[in-house]
Amino acid sequence: MLRAGIISLHTSPLTQPGAGDSGGMNVYIREFVSSLTQAGVACDVYVRHWSDELEPIVEVEPGFRVIHVPAGPVDMRKEDLPSIVDEFTEWMRSWLADNPVDVLHANYWLSGVVGHQLKHELDLPLVTTFHTLARVKAEMGDLEPGARMEAEAKVVACSDVLVANADEERRQLIELYGAEPDRVQIVAPGVDRAFFSPGSIDGARSAIGYDGGPLVLFVGRIQPLKGVDIAVEALSQLSDPTTTLMIVGGASGQQGSSEVARILAMIDDLGLTDRVVFVDPQPHYALSTYYRAADLLVMPSRSESFGLVALEAAACGVPVVAAAVGGLRTLVQDGTTGYLIDERDPALYAKAIDRILGDPSHRAALGAAASVTASRYPWSGLAGRLRSLYLELVEASSPVDCS
Repeated sequence: MLRAGIISLHTSPLTQPGAGDSGGMNVYIREFVSSLTQAGVACDVYVRHWSDELEPIVEVEPGFRVIHVPAGPVDMRKEDLPSIVDEFTEWMRSWLADNPVDVLHANYWLSGVVGHQLKHELDLPLVTTFHTLARVKAEMGDLEPGARMEAEAKVVACSDVLVANADEERRQLIELYGAEPDRVQIVAPGVDRAFFSPGSIDGARSAIGYDGGPLVLFVGRIQPLKGVDIAVEALSQLSDPTTTLMIVGGASGQQGSSEVARILAMIDDLGLTDRVVFVDPQPHYALSTYYRAADLLVMPSRSESFGLVALEAAACGVPVVAAAVGGLRTLVQDGTTGYLIDERDPALYAKAIDRILGDPSHRAALGAAASVTASRYPWSGLAGRLRSLYLELVEASSPVDCS
């Protein structure tokens, strides 16, 4: 049986998305690995030991194990993790000597650095999915350390396959990092239609205890990158003063707490205290009820490599008003499943939201089209494509040499 070593140094498939450093990548790792095992690929996921309560090895399901790597203190900040990359790598090297794998698949740049070292030492093919790219974030005003950019460039040059979530990410890898086009493969994430599918808006609102007017939903971590301030400002400009903005998620990253404080002050200054509702991060499966309860989802991110939240909302038959960035350009069909906003202007978001809320038949048409579009993204499709890529690399038995 083909066995893959999935390196996910900073992101565990076992944690609650929506707060701290947990988000869409946690969901991605859990779902794509689960689908891979169902496609016949045994997977060991290597995650840094982040809690004293963790078992060294957790079997999530047959063929899907999470291996907790002892590297650094459990309470390390994400920003300090580069300092333990070598320790993480050394532990994995020792482990793999007795527990070999056929292919390595790194997720995020830190894992890419680990995979880059192990690839050469163990003569293994390396697949890399970055999820976010430093040079893309820098273009949007979110500066990242130069060391990260340099490390990403080296991993790009050394990976046998680079997995891009959408066309825009493929372009970014080629134009910003000089990736060889034939090594960049688009393999889109998926959505679990068993959980995320259309349902009764009245039933969903009753389930979450909401009995107000139109409901605009934001789901995600509260940090500058996600643009919650844009959503709040847009709310203040809507035509219907009974509209509520519901924010499902918690503070994230170094700026998370200060961003929450800034958002709360903005809400108070705009006189929106009674129109903004904060909800703690929810278990992933429970988010479907919040999507169904909403009239639309707003996603004003500065950058998104894909945008799983937008896909999940669409699968529930909910229109999406999103920034025209990254994978959102592919997921949201402007005027058909929602609206794409090219500028970071709250007035443009308000105009698009008003158009949806002011015309129930238009909202219904957008939602129906969104659900159809989402049906084209099963996790099984990603798993099948990755399994084929892994087999091709193993059978070729000639990993890219960038030494």
